[in-house]
Amino acid sequence: MTCGVAVWNSSVPDILIIELLLVLQGRRDSVLKAYLLRCLEAMIKYLTLWKKEGQEEPYVSLTRKKMLINGEEVLIEWEVGHSIRTLAMHRNAYKRMSQIQAFLGSVPQLTYQLYVTLISAEVPLGRVVLMVFSLISVTYGATLCNMLAIQIKYDEYKIRLGPLEVLCITIWRTLEITSRLLILVLFSATLKLKAVPFLLLNFLIILFEPWVKFWRSGAQMPNNIEKNFSRVGTLVVLISVTVLYAGINFSCWSALQLKLADRDLVEKGQNWGHMGLHYSVRLVENVIMVLVFKFFGVKVLLNYCHSLIALQLIIAYLVSIGFMLLFFQYLHPLRSLFTHNVVDYLHCVCCHWHPRGRVENLEPSFDVEARQSIV
Repeated sequence: MTCGVAVWNSSVPDILIIELLLVLQGRRDSVLKAYLLRCLEAMIKYLTLWKKEGQEEPYVSLTRKKMLINGEEVLIEWEVGHSIRTLAMHRNAYKRMSQIQAFLGSVPQLTYQLYVTLISAEVPLGRVVLMVFSLISVTYGATLCNMLAIQIKYDEYKIRLGPLEVLCITIWRTLEITSRLLILVLFSATLKLKAVPFLLLNFLIILFEPWVKFWRSGAQMPNNIEKNFSRVGTLVVLISVTVLYAGINFSCWSALQLKLADRDLVEKGQNWGHMGLHYSVRLVENVIMVLVFKFFGVKVLLNYCHSLIALQLIIAYLVSIGFMLLFFQYLHPLRSLFTHNVVDYLHCVCCHWHPRGRVENLEPSFDVEARQSIV
């Protein structure tokens, strides 16, 4: 079966690595030039394809993917032309760069604007517009994290997300990011400089977690992440990716687990334990920070009730978790491939001690029956 539309998936984000290094080095002029060149090249390629519409282009490679149709796997094969391949590369570069911009640019901007609004108790129109666009950018970046995670974990499958799936992810991510950032801002406004050690420790734990696992595994540093990188360059790349990973997990779930010992740098399995641990720890953190705001918060929110604000933020975070569970249980495009779903995992966690309790409860009954039989 041949299709005219190509999807170019890359499990190793090499374009992300190069542009992330430019961002971390502060070379915004180089990033801007790279974007302009990308836009110009993409426009030229689009015009070339439009002029050659109806003409067959010699393909560079053949791509084979599996697709689930009515629960059955169907093998799809299509030709990837040179122009289509170049456009797909640019599209992936835009997606990766939007993630970097969202979590290393929009998240600090949105947090700062929320903090200033909280302290000054003024909400000018310009600031509202800036916060709305920052929130849209962060939500879009988090949504792309979900799509990228699905593409990496199921690279051999062709995946399509419908409007309902995208809507569920958008609501989940919007509630999660908004409630998390508001809680962080309220906590920081309450404790001022005293909140810095707690937030810094939180970030450092996320930052060094992949490195601790890498050290404990005894594995060697992966080679050939990029052909032109030396061993020092590979180390710089790993540090840069870890910083981005920590920045994402600080505000929301990254949807991927970093694995530095692997050449692909990510864990491709469906790790329910990692997801459950992340949301459990974040929920405890949010409750602690909200309680600190409730009992020690200064009167900076006009005349609003602190208890009501705290309750609404926790409910918003719980609702976001509910939408996340809804997506993985019913709306995930490849949920039929899961060995265990969300309900199975929750059943194992909630009923872990239940069989032991039943055995302990049954043992006295056996003793009683034995004694009765002896009598």
